[in-house]
Amino acid sequence: MAKTVEEHWFSKFASEIATKSGRPWAFGIAGGFVAGWLVTGPVFAFSDSWQLVMNTVSSIVTFLMVFLIQNTQNRDSSALQLKLDELIRATEARNRLIGIERLPEPELESVREKIDKKETIQPPYDSDSARHSENQEFKEKR
Repeated sequence: MAKTVEEHWFSKFASEIATKSGRPWAFGIAGGFVAGWLVTGPVFAFSDSWQLVMNTVSSIVTFLMVFLIQNTQNRDSSALQLKLDELIRATEARNRLIGIERLPEPELESVREKIDKKETIQPPYDSDSARHSENQEFKEKR
C-alpha cells in the first residue's frame, strides 16, 4: 500500500518533532516557559487568566504531542516487527512465530504458554504449505 504525499509528510514531521522534543534543549525551553510563567505570577496577581494561560498551553501541547509520538511509535514498532520476522526467517527459528503480533490476546497467551512448555506451535493461520515452500526456497539459496 503506497503512502500518499500527506502521509509521508506527516510521518517525517512526526518523527522530527518526537526526536527533537526528547532533547535536553527542548526540556530547557519547557522549563524556561514554566519559570517565566511563575515569575509573571506576581505581576498578574496570580489571576485566573494567568493560570488559564499555563493550563491552555500545556493542554494543547500535550494533546498534539500524543498523536505525533504515537505515529512515530507505531512506525518504529512495525519496522521492529519486520526486522524480527526477517531474523526468524533467516535463522531457521520457529517460523510459526512470524506475525504473531497480529493475534488476539488469548491466542498470544496460548502461544506464550506453549513456548514456556517448549511445545510445538501451530501456525496462527493455515499456511503450512506456503511456509514449506518458503523454507525450501531458503534452503536452496544456501
